[in-house]
Amino acid sequence: MKILITGGAGFVGSNLALKLKSKYPEYTIMCLDNLKRRGSELNLAAFSQQGIKFIHGDIRNNEDLESLERFDLLLDTAAEPSVLAGIDSSISSVINTNLVGTVNCLELARKHNAGFIFLSTSRVYPIEMLERCDWEEQPTRYAWTDNQMIEGISSNGVSEAFPLKGARSFYGTTKLSSELFIEEYQSQTGMNTIINRCGVIAGPRQMGKVDQGFLTLWVARHLWPGRLGYFGYGGEGKQVRDVLHIDDLFRLIDLQVHQMNKFNGEVFNVGGGRDFSVSLHELTQLCQKISGNELSFERVVENREADLRIYITDNSYVKSRLGWEPSLSPTVIVKDVWDWIKENEKLLKPILSNK
Repeated sequence: MKILITGGAGFVGSNLALKLKSKYPEYTIMCLDNLKRRGSELNLAAFSQQGIKFIHGDIRNNEDLESLERFDLLLDTAAEPSVLAGIDSSISSVINTNLVGTVNCLELARKHNAGFIFLSTSRVYPIEMLERCDWEEQPTRYAWTDNQMIEGISSNGVSEAFPLKGARSFYGTTKLSSELFIEEYQSQTGMNTIINRCGVIAGPRQMGKVDQGFLTLWVARHLWPGRLGYFGYGGEGKQVRDVLHIDDLFRLIDLQVHQMNKFNGEVFNVGGGRDFSVSLHELTQLCQKISGNELSFERVVENREADLRIYITDNSYVKSRLGWEPSLSPTVIVKDVWDWIKENEKLLKPILSNK
């Protein structure tokens, strides 16, 4: 099999590439990336060692795609991943990368008669609708209840039945728009497609920032002490996200890559689920335990734009269809990220430290 991974030098793309090549050494794995994200260039040495072909290119530029060799499957992990994209910066980048770039990739996959697996986002679900869901306050976190008036939401999280009507951020809108184009290509061209609406993904190789990759940022700040804050919702750090280890995501993608026909046209909510969720307060406790460092926190009561009190994925559907469920807890993720940073401290300090 020949697999092209767009965004292939990024956190998700590089991990999937290296794990696929390790498990299937006879496969041809090609990674295309524009290396825009600082730190992505550090993955090129591992690609070379493992026999993964790297192509320096941009999905926004068709000229970079036209000369690519034939492939059987396109795994699209390329994105402008920040929910603040277009809010605190130009809207052009998020539209051109997350929508136009996806359409370019779909055309490329059609040209090669290839399958298409798309990493979408939980951010396709409307912010106001999520914020209206019934919740309760617990000692260290907020939690959704089972007393819900909206379809597709329970204490277990958000399912694929959750309503899509409403505003969701420019980032979420471009990803949802891409999903609609994928649906059209699947219907009109017969292309095999799978869409995964992912929540927070974390693990080694993630170059964490405030607006994307917060778990890595939290761990790094506890190694190189720096400023952290609890922003919004009273400034107590009780807002919650479920967290999915990149190794658990790989297990799912591995299943999908080899059963494209069986799951053609499917859309899955994919995340850590309620059992593998963590509040910022709880994440701080995990980081303090592993690092031995205790930080002071800035506390801001007012909510930030596009933020959510809670997001947890209901994995019931993907479990029923593929028999997959996450297995690695936030404690394991924090430990794996800590070990990765410590092993590569000299390389990563200029990128992950705020000094």
